[in-house]
Amino acid sequence: MTDLKETPIQVVGIPRDKAPEPILGDDPIILGERYYSPDFAKQEWEKMWTRVWQIAGRVDQIPEPGDYVCYEIMHESIICVRGEDSQIRAFYNACQHRGNQLVTAEVGTLASGEFQCAYHGWRFSNTGTCTWAYDDDDFPQGSPCGKVNLVQIPCDTWAGFIWFNMDPNTKPLQDWLDPVASHLDSYRMEEMKRTHWVTIEGEWNWKCVQDNFNESYHLPFVHPQTVASMNEHHSGCQFDLYPSGHCRMLMPGGGPGPQYRGSADRTFKSLKETFDFWDFDPEPYRENLSGLRVALQQRKRELSEPKGYDFSRYSDEQLTDHYHYTLFPNVSFSMKPDGCIFLRSAPHPEDPNKCLFDMWYLTMFPEGAKEYYSNSMRDWVSIDHQVEHVTGLAGEVSCGPGIDQDVAIWSTQHKGLRSRGYRGEYLPLQERRIRYFHETLDAYLAMDPL
Repeated sequence: MTDLKETPIQVVGIPRDKAPEPILGDDPIILGERYYSPDFAKQEWEKMWTRVWQIAGRVDQIPEPGDYVCYEIMHESIICVRGEDSQIRAFYNACQHRGNQLVTAEVGTLASGEFQCAYHGWRFSNTGTCTWAYDDDDFPQGSPCGKVNLVQIPCDTWAGFIWFNMDPNTKPLQDWLDPVASHLDSYRMEEMKRTHWVTIEGEWNWKCVQDNFNESYHLPFVHPQTVASMNEHHSGCQFDLYPSGHCRMLMPGGGPGPQYRGSADRTFKSLKETFDFWDFDPEPYRENLSGLRVALQQRKRELSEPKGYDFSRYSDEQLTDHYHYTLFPNVSFSMKPDGCIFLRSAPHPEDPNKCLFDMWYLTMFPEGAKEYYSNSMRDWVSIDHQVEHVTGLAGEVSCGPGIDQDVAIWSTQHKGLRSRGYRGEYLPLQERRIRYFHETLDAYLAMDPL
Protein backbone atom coordinates (compact mmCIF):
# COMPACT_ATOMS: atom_id res chain seq x y z
CA MET A 1 0.00 0.00 0.00
CA THR A 2 1.29 3.46 -0.87
CA ASP A 3 2.09 5.67 2.09
CA LEU A 4 0.64 9.04 1.09
CA LYS A 5 2.92 10.82 3.53
CA GLU A 6 5.93 9.57 1.60
CA THR A 7 4.53 10.39 -1.83
CA PRO A 8 6.54 13.33 -3.19
CA ILE A 9 4.62 16.46 -4.10
CA GLN A 10 4.70 17.14 -7.80
CA VAL A 11 6.12 20.59 -8.43
CA VAL A 12 4.32 22.10 -11.39
CA GLY A 13 5.53 25.64 -11.87
CA ILE A 14 5.14 28.06 -14.74
CA PRO A 15 6.41 27.04 -18.18
CA ARG A 16 9.65 28.86 -18.92
CA ASP A 17 9.73 28.08 -22.64
CA LYS A 18 10.97 30.98 -24.72
CA ALA A 19 8.22 32.40 -26.92
CA PRO A 20 9.05 32.72 -30.64
CA GLU A 21 10.23 36.21 -31.45
CA PRO A 22 7.80 38.27 -33.56
CA ILE A 23 9.16 40.29 -36.45
CA LEU A 24 9.25 43.93 -35.39
CA GLY A 25 9.79 47.02 -37.46
CA ASP A 26 12.81 49.25 -37.04
CA ASP A 27 11.63 52.66 -38.24
CA PRO A 28 10.86 55.03 -35.34
CA ILE A 29 7.15 54.99 -34.50
CA ILE A 30 7.18 56.07 -30.84
CA LEU A 31 6.94 59.77 -31.59
CA GLY A 32 6.07 62.41 -29.04
CA GLU A 33 2.61 63.20 -30.37
CA ARG A 34 1.44 59.74 -29.29
CA TYR A 35 1.73 60.97 -25.73
CA TYR A 36 0.15 64.43 -25.87
CA SER A 37 -2.08 64.69 -28.94
CA PRO A 38 -5.83 64.93 -28.16
CA ASP A 39 -6.56 63.46 -31.59
CA PHE A 40 -4.34 60.44 -30.87
CA ALA A 41 -6.04 59.97 -27.49
CA LYS A 42 -9.44 60.09 -29.21
CA GLN A 43 -8.34 57.38 -31.63
CA GLU A 44 -7.17 55.24 -28.71
CA TRP A 45 -10.53 55.57 -27.03
CA GLU A 46 -12.69 54.86 -30.05
CA LYS A 47 -10.64 52.00 -31.48
CA MET A 48 -8.72 50.39 -28.62
CA TRP A 49 -10.09 51.06 -25.12
CA THR A 50 -13.61 50.02 -26.17
CA ARG A 51 -12.29 46.63 -27.35
CA VAL A 52 -10.00 45.39 -24.55
CA TRP A 53 -10.76 43.52 -21.34
CA GLN A 54 -10.34 45.72 -18.27
CA ILE A 55 -10.47 45.24 -14.50
CA ALA A 56 -13.25 46.82 -12.45
CA GLY A 57 -12.24 45.52 -9.02
CA ARG A 58 -11.79 42.47 -6.83
CA VAL A 59 -14.36 39.70 -6.47
CA ASP A 60 -14.11 39.81 -2.68
CA GLN A 61 -15.41 43.40 -2.74
CA ILE A 62 -18.87 42.15 -3.66
CA PRO A 63 -19.50 38.90 -1.73
CA GLU A 64 -23.30 39.20 -1.41
CA PRO A 65 -26.18 39.66 -3.88
CA GLY A 66 -26.76 43.36 -4.48
CA ASP A 67 -23.13 44.29 -3.80
CA TYR A 68 -21.50 46.29 -6.58
CA VAL A 69 -18.29 48.00 -7.65
CA CYS A 70 -18.17 50.96 -9.99
CA TYR A 71 -15.17 51.70 -12.21
CA GLU A 72 -14.67 54.80 -14.33
CA ILE A 73 -12.48 55.10 -17.40
CA MET A 74 -12.50 58.26 -19.49
CA HIS A 75 -16.15 59.39 -19.61
CA GLU A 76 -17.58 55.90 -19.07
CA SER A 77 -18.75 54.46 -15.76
CA ILE A 78 -19.23 50.70 -15.43
CA ILE A 79 -21.22 48.93 -12.69
CA CYS A 80 -20.41 45.32 -11.82
CA VAL A 81 -23.05 43.83 -9.53
CA ARG A 82 -23.60 40.41 -7.99
CA GLY A 83 -27.04 38.94 -8.67
CA GLU A 84 -29.23 36.67 -6.58
CA ASP A 85 -27.84 33.79 -8.65
CA SER A 86 -24.30 34.81 -7.50
CA GLN A 87 -23.37 35.75 -11.07
CA ILE A 88 -21.54 39.05 -11.55
CA ARG A 89 -22.87 41.20 -14.40
CA ALA A 90 -21.58 44.46 -15.86
CA PHE A 91 -23.72 47.38 -17.04
CA TYR A 92 -23.17 50.91 -18.22
CA ASN A 93 -23.93 53.24 -15.32
CA ALA A 94 -26.72 55.09 -17.10
CA CYS A 95 -30.45 55.10 -16.45
CA GLN A 96 -32.34 54.28 -19.64
CA HIS A 97 -34.84 57.06 -19.03
CA ARG A 98 -32.65 60.13 -19.55
CA GLY A 99 -29.14 58.99 -18.75
CA ASN A 100 -28.65 59.87 -15.09
CA GLN A 101 -25.99 57.74 -13.40
CA LEU A 102 -27.53 55.17 -11.08
CA VAL A 103 -24.69 55.01 -8.55
CA THR A 104 -21.89 57.37 -7.58
CA ALA A 105 -20.13 55.28 -4.91
CA GLU A 106 -17.05 53.24 -5.78
CA VAL A 107 -18.33 50.26 -3.80
CA GLY A 108 -21.78 49.73 -2.35
CA THR A 109 -24.82 47.59 -1.69
CA LEU A 110 -28.26 48.08 -3.21
CA ALA A 111 -30.43 49.03 -0.23
CA SER A 112 -33.61 47.57 -1.71
CA GLY A 113 -31.89 44.97 -3.86
CA GLU A 114 -32.42 47.18 -6.91
CA PHE A 115 -30.87 50.21 -8.56
CA GLN A 116 -33.06 53.29 -8.21
CA CYS A 117 -32.44 56.42 -10.23
CA ALA A 118 -32.29 59.48 -7.98
CA TYR A 119 -33.74 61.68 -10.74
CA HIS A 120 -37.15 60.17 -11.57
CA GLY A 121 -37.19 57.01 -9.48
CA TRP A 122 -36.93 54.33 -12.18
CA ARG A 123 -35.81 51.01 -10.70
CA PHE A 124 -33.73 48.22 -12.21
CA SER A 125 -33.04 44.76 -10.81
CA ASN A 126 -29.50 43.50 -10.28
CA THR A 127 -29.90 41.64 -13.57
CA GLY A 128 -30.55 44.96 -15.34
CA THR A 129 -34.30 44.61 -15.91
CA CYS A 130 -36.45 47.72 -15.51
CA THR A 131 -38.91 46.78 -12.76
CA TRP A 132 -40.69 50.05 -12.03
CA ALA A 133 -41.23 53.45 -13.62
CA TYR A 134 -43.27 56.32 -12.25
CA ASP A 135 -46.54 56.79 -14.19
CA ASP A 136 -45.69 53.89 -16.46
CA ASP A 137 -49.16 54.17 -18.03
CA ASP A 138 -48.23 57.61 -19.44
CA PHE A 139 -45.81 56.33 -22.07
CA PRO A 140 -47.44 56.22 -25.53
CA GLN A 141 -44.84 53.69 -26.67
CA GLY A 142 -45.81 51.39 -23.80
CA SER A 143 -44.55 50.82 -20.27
CA PRO A 144 -40.74 50.70 -20.06
CA CYS A 145 -40.88 47.96 -17.43
CA GLY A 146 -39.25 44.77 -18.65
CA LYS A 147 -38.44 46.45 -21.95
CA VAL A 148 -36.13 49.43 -21.46
CA ASN A 149 -33.38 47.66 -19.53
CA LEU A 150 -29.81 48.52 -18.56
CA VAL A 151 -27.23 47.93 -21.27
CA GLN A 152 -25.23 44.87 -20.30
CA ILE A 153 -21.66 44.24 -21.46
CA PRO A 154 -19.40 41.15 -21.27
CA CYS A 155 -18.17 40.40 -17.75
CA ASP A 156 -16.08 37.58 -16.32
CA THR A 157 -13.74 36.79 -13.44
CA TRP A 158 -10.22 35.43 -13.24
CA ALA A 159 -7.68 35.34 -10.40
CA GLY A 160 -10.05 37.16 -8.06
CA PHE A 161 -10.43 40.11 -10.46
CA ILE A 162 -13.67 41.32 -12.05
CA TRP A 163 -13.19 41.96 -15.77
CA PHE A 164 -15.41 43.73 -18.30
CA ASN A 165 -15.27 44.56 -22.00
CA MET A 166 -17.28 47.19 -23.88
CA ASP A 167 -17.12 45.18 -27.11
CA PRO A 168 -20.22 42.93 -27.23
CA ASN A 169 -18.44 40.65 -29.71
CA THR A 170 -15.18 40.28 -27.79
CA LYS A 171 -13.41 36.95 -27.52
CA PRO A 172 -13.80 35.16 -24.15
CA LEU A 173 -11.60 36.45 -21.34
CA GLN A 174 -9.57 33.24 -21.02
CA ASP A 175 -8.75 33.32 -24.73
CA TRP A 176 -7.80 36.98 -24.56
CA LEU A 177 -5.50 36.36 -21.57
CA ASP A 178 -3.61 33.50 -23.23
CA PRO A 179 -1.08 32.38 -22.08
CA VAL A 180 -0.99 34.61 -18.99
CA ALA A 181 -3.94 33.01 -17.19
CA SER A 182 -2.59 29.47 -17.41
CA HIS A 183 0.83 30.70 -16.28
CA LEU A 184 -0.34 32.66 -13.26
CA ASP A 185 -2.98 30.25 -11.97
CA SER A 186 -0.32 28.63 -9.79
CA TYR A 187 -0.10 31.81 -7.70
CA ARG A 188 -3.78 31.54 -6.67
CA MET A 189 -4.31 35.30 -6.69
CA GLU A 190 -7.98 34.70 -5.88
CA GLU A 191 -6.79 33.70 -2.38
CA MET A 192 -4.68 36.82 -1.92
CA LYS A 193 -5.89 39.83 0.04
CA ARG A 194 -5.46 43.38 -1.21
CA THR A 195 -3.44 45.12 1.50
CA HIS A 196 -2.45 48.30 -0.38
CA TRP A 197 -4.73 50.32 -2.69
CA VAL A 198 -3.39 53.59 -4.06
CA THR A 199 -4.50 55.76 -6.98
CA ILE A 200 -2.54 58.83 -7.98
CA GLU A 201 -2.99 61.47 -10.64
CA GLY A 202 0.21 62.41 -12.42
CA GLU A 203 1.34 64.68 -15.22
CA TRP A 204 2.28 62.08 -17.79
CA ASN A 205 0.50 60.07 -20.46
CA TRP A 206 -0.70 56.58 -19.53
CA LYS A 207 1.70 54.98 -22.03
CA CYS A 208 4.72 56.27 -20.07
CA VAL A 209 3.71 53.80 -17.37
CA GLN A 210 3.32 50.80 -19.65
CA ASP A 211 6.55 51.64 -21.47
CA ASN A 212 8.33 51.71 -18.12
CA PHE A 213 7.07 48.31 -16.98
CA ASN A 214 7.87 46.82 -20.38
CA GLU A 215 11.60 47.21 -19.77
CA SER A 216 14.15 46.65 -17.01
CA TYR A 217 16.91 48.72 -18.64
CA HIS A 218 16.22 51.48 -16.09
CA LEU A 219 16.77 49.39 -12.95
CA PRO A 220 20.43 50.30 -12.17
CA PHE A 221 19.59 54.00 -12.37
CA VAL A 222 16.02 54.36 -11.10
CA HIS A 223 16.22 51.42 -8.66
CA PRO A 224 19.94 51.17 -7.78
CA GLN A 225 19.14 49.14 -4.66
CA THR A 226 17.96 46.21 -6.79
CA VAL A 227 21.34 45.30 -8.25
CA ALA A 228 22.40 43.81 -4.89
CA SER A 229 19.53 41.33 -4.75
CA MET A 230 18.65 40.37 -8.33
CA ASN A 231 20.28 39.69 -11.67
CA GLU A 232 18.90 42.67 -13.57
CA HIS A 233 21.36 42.45 -16.47
CA HIS A 234 19.65 41.57 -19.74
CA SER A 235 22.00 38.63 -20.29
CA GLY A 236 20.51 36.89 -17.26
CA CYS A 237 16.86 37.64 -18.06
CA GLN A 238 14.31 36.21 -20.48
CA PHE A 239 11.85 38.33 -22.45
CA ASP A 240 8.76 36.82 -24.07
CA LEU A 241 6.43 38.55 -26.53
CA TYR A 242 3.19 36.63 -27.04
CA PRO A 243 0.82 36.75 -30.06
CA SER A 244 -1.93 38.05 -27.75
CA GLY A 245 0.03 41.29 -27.28
CA HIS A 246 0.97 40.44 -23.69
CA CYS A 247 4.60 40.13 -22.58
CA ARG A 248 6.70 38.52 -19.87
CA MET A 249 10.05 39.07 -18.22
CA LEU A 250 11.83 36.46 -16.09
CA MET A 251 14.52 37.94 -13.84
CA PRO A 252 16.55 35.85 -11.37
CA GLY A 253 16.29 37.01 -7.76
CA GLY A 254 17.46 35.89 -4.35
CA GLY A 255 20.92 37.29 -4.99
CA PRO A 256 22.87 39.46 -7.43
CA GLY A 257 24.00 38.54 -10.91
CA PRO A 258 27.57 37.95 -12.10
CA GLN A 259 27.94 41.62 -13.09
CA TYR A 260 27.52 42.73 -9.46
CA ARG A 261 30.60 44.47 -8.05
CA GLY A 262 29.21 45.52 -4.68
CA SER A 263 29.78 44.07 -1.24
CA ALA A 264 28.22 41.01 0.32
CA ASP A 265 27.06 43.19 3.20
CA ARG A 266 24.99 45.27 0.79
CA THR A 267 23.34 42.13 -0.55
CA PHE A 268 22.72 40.76 2.93
CA LYS A 269 21.16 44.05 4.01
CA SER A 270 18.86 44.24 0.99
CA LEU A 271 17.55 40.72 1.67
CA LYS A 272 17.63 40.88 5.47
CA GLU A 273 13.86 40.63 6.05
CA THR A 274 13.63 37.66 3.69
CA PHE A 275 16.57 35.93 5.37
CA ASP A 276 15.11 36.58 8.82
CA PHE A 277 11.65 35.26 7.92
CA TRP A 278 13.07 32.07 6.43
CA ASP A 279 15.67 31.58 9.20
CA PHE A 280 18.35 31.63 6.55
CA ASP A 281 22.01 32.29 7.36
CA PRO A 282 23.72 33.90 4.34
CA GLU A 283 27.23 33.98 5.86
CA PRO A 284 28.41 30.74 4.20
CA TYR A 285 27.85 32.48 0.86
CA ARG A 286 29.78 35.66 1.61
CA GLU A 287 32.47 34.68 -0.89
CA ASN A 288 30.04 32.97 -3.25
CA LEU A 289 27.01 35.24 -3.70
CA SER A 290 26.00 33.31 -6.80
CA GLY A 291 25.09 30.40 -4.54
CA LEU A 292 22.53 32.38 -2.54
CA ARG A 293 19.67 31.95 -5.00
CA VAL A 294 19.57 28.14 -5.04
CA ALA A 295 20.25 27.89 -1.31
CA LEU A 296 17.37 30.26 -0.55
CA GLN A 297 15.08 28.28 -2.86
CA GLN A 298 15.94 25.11 -0.97
CA ARG A 299 15.35 26.79 2.37
CA LYS A 300 11.94 28.08 1.31
CA ARG A 301 10.99 24.65 0.03
CA GLU A 302 12.13 23.08 3.30
CA LEU A 303 10.28 25.51 5.59
CA SER A 304 7.23 26.31 3.46
CA GLU A 305 4.85 23.99 5.30
CA PRO A 306 5.98 24.95 8.83
CA LYS A 307 5.71 28.61 7.80
CA GLY A 308 2.15 28.11 6.54
CA TYR A 309 2.78 28.17 2.79
CA ASP A 310 1.82 25.73 0.07
CA PHE A 311 4.54 26.05 -2.56
CA SER A 312 3.73 22.71 -4.16
CA ARG A 313 2.55 24.43 -7.35
CA TYR A 314 5.67 26.59 -7.63
CA SER A 315 8.88 25.73 -9.40
CA ASP A 316 12.08 26.46 -7.49
CA GLU A 317 12.61 29.54 -9.66
CA GLN A 318 9.27 30.99 -8.57
CA LEU A 319 10.48 30.98 -4.96
CA THR A 320 13.10 33.64 -5.68
CA ASP A 321 12.74 35.03 -9.19
CA HIS A 322 10.70 37.92 -10.55
CA TYR A 323 7.94 36.88 -12.95
CA HIS A 324 6.73 40.13 -14.49
CA TYR A 325 3.79 40.07 -16.91
CA THR A 326 2.53 43.10 -18.83
CA LEU A 327 -1.00 42.70 -20.18
CA PHE A 328 -1.99 44.82 -23.13
CA PRO A 329 -2.82 47.59 -22.88
CA ASN A 330 -2.32 48.85 -19.33
CA VAL A 331 -1.85 46.24 -16.58
CA SER A 332 1.24 44.68 -15.03
CA PHE A 333 1.44 41.74 -12.65
CA SER A 334 4.76 41.60 -10.81
CA MET A 335 4.60 38.21 -9.12
CA LYS A 336 6.28 37.25 -5.85
CA PRO A 337 5.98 33.90 -4.06
CA ASP A 338 3.99 35.63 -1.32
CA GLY A 339 2.08 38.23 -3.31
CA CYS A 340 1.64 40.40 -6.37
CA ILE A 341 2.25 44.03 -7.24
CA PHE A 342 -0.67 45.07 -9.46
CA LEU A 343 0.07 48.13 -11.60
CA ARG A 344 -2.36 49.89 -13.92
CA SER A 345 -2.36 53.11 -15.89
CA ALA A 346 -5.49 54.71 -17.29
CA PRO A 347 -6.00 57.75 -19.49
CA HIS A 348 -7.10 60.96 -17.85
CA PRO A 349 -10.69 61.76 -18.92
CA GLU A 350 -9.85 65.28 -20.08
CA ASP A 351 -6.11 65.65 -20.70
CA PRO A 352 -3.74 63.20 -22.47
CA ASN A 353 -0.89 64.88 -20.59
CA LYS A 354 -2.20 63.36 -17.37
CA CYS A 355 -2.75 59.83 -16.11
CA LEU A 356 -4.49 57.91 -13.34
CA PHE A 357 -2.14 55.29 -11.93
CA ASP A 358 -3.15 52.42 -9.64
CA MET A 359 -0.88 50.39 -7.38
CA TRP A 360 -2.35 47.48 -5.46
CA TYR A 361 -0.44 44.97 -3.41
CA LEU A 362 -2.02 41.55 -3.02
CA THR A 363 -0.67 39.53 -0.09
CA MET A 364 -0.74 35.76 0.30
CA PHE A 365 -0.87 35.38 4.06
CA PRO A 366 0.69 32.26 5.56
CA GLU A 367 -1.93 29.87 6.87
CA GLY A 368 -3.07 31.00 10.30
CA ALA A 369 -1.16 34.29 10.17
CA LYS A 370 -2.92 37.51 11.11
CA GLU A 371 0.01 39.80 10.35
CA TYR A 372 2.82 39.55 7.84
CA TYR A 373 5.82 41.62 6.78
CA SER A 374 5.54 42.42 3.08
CA ASN A 375 9.14 42.66 1.89
CA SER A 376 8.10 44.26 -1.40
CA MET A 377 6.20 47.03 0.39
CA ARG A 378 8.58 47.24 3.39
CA ASP A 379 5.47 47.22 5.56
CA TRP A 380 3.60 45.08 8.06
CA VAL A 381 0.11 44.15 6.87
CA SER A 382 -2.88 42.68 8.69
CA ILE A 383 -5.34 40.18 7.29
CA ASP A 384 -8.13 41.70 9.39
CA HIS A 385 -7.58 45.29 8.25
CA GLN A 386 -9.97 46.48 5.56
CA VAL A 387 -7.73 48.27 3.11
CA GLU A 388 -8.58 51.90 2.43
CA HIS A 389 -8.43 53.45 -1.02
CA VAL A 390 -5.79 56.17 -0.82
CA THR A 391 -5.96 58.79 -3.57
CA GLY A 392 -3.96 61.92 -4.30
CA LEU A 393 -1.45 63.60 -6.54
CA ALA A 394 1.90 62.16 -7.54
CA GLY A 395 4.52 63.14 -4.98
CA GLU A 396 1.93 63.56 -2.24
CA VAL A 397 0.83 59.93 -1.92
CA SER A 398 3.21 56.97 -1.73
CA CYS A 399 2.91 53.86 -3.88
CA GLY A 400 5.61 52.06 -1.91
CA PRO A 401 9.39 52.50 -1.92
CA GLY A 402 10.11 50.86 -5.26
CA ILE A 403 7.20 52.18 -7.31
CA ASP A 404 7.73 55.71 -5.96
CA GLN A 405 11.07 55.69 -7.78
CA ASP A 406 9.28 54.94 -11.06
CA VAL A 407 6.66 57.61 -10.42
CA ALA A 408 9.37 60.22 -9.87
CA ILE A 409 10.70 59.82 -13.43
CA TRP A 410 7.52 59.78 -15.54
CA SER A 411 6.68 63.49 -15.43
CA THR A 412 10.15 64.52 -16.63
CA GLN A 413 10.04 61.89 -19.37
CA HIS A 414 6.67 63.18 -20.52
CA LYS A 415 8.03 66.72 -20.70
CA GLY A 416 10.91 65.49 -22.85
CA LEU A 417 8.53 63.63 -25.15
CA ARG A 418 6.85 66.97 -25.85
CA SER A 419 10.11 68.55 -26.99
CA ARG A 420 10.60 69.22 -30.69
CA GLY A 421 14.11 67.93 -30.06
CA TYR A 422 12.85 64.39 -29.44
CA ARG A 423 12.92 62.57 -32.79
CA GLY A 424 11.66 59.10 -31.89
CA GLU A 425 12.94 56.02 -30.09
CA TYR A 426 16.39 54.41 -30.33
CA LEU A 427 15.99 51.12 -28.48
CA PRO A 428 18.32 48.34 -27.38
CA LEU A 429 17.14 44.80 -28.00
CA GLN A 430 16.20 44.36 -24.34
CA GLU A 431 13.54 47.07 -24.76
CA ARG A 432 11.78 45.34 -27.63
CA ARG A 433 8.69 44.81 -25.47
CA ILE A 434 8.10 48.56 -25.75
CA ARG A 435 8.22 48.39 -29.53
CA TYR A 436 5.86 45.41 -29.47
CA PHE A 437 3.43 47.28 -27.22
CA HIS A 438 3.27 50.23 -29.62
CA GLU A 439 2.92 48.01 -32.69
CA THR A 440 0.05 46.20 -30.96
CA LEU A 441 -1.56 49.55 -30.20
CA ASP A 442 -1.16 50.61 -33.83
CA ALA A 443 -2.91 47.42 -34.95
CA TYR A 444 -5.96 48.49 -32.93
CA LEU A 445 -5.78 52.03 -34.29
CA ALA A 446 -5.96 50.61 -37.83
CA MET A 447 -9.45 49.25 -37.03
CA ASP A 448 -12.73 51.07 -37.50
CA PRO A 449 -14.21 52.78 -34.43
CA LEU A 450 -16.40 50.48 -32.38
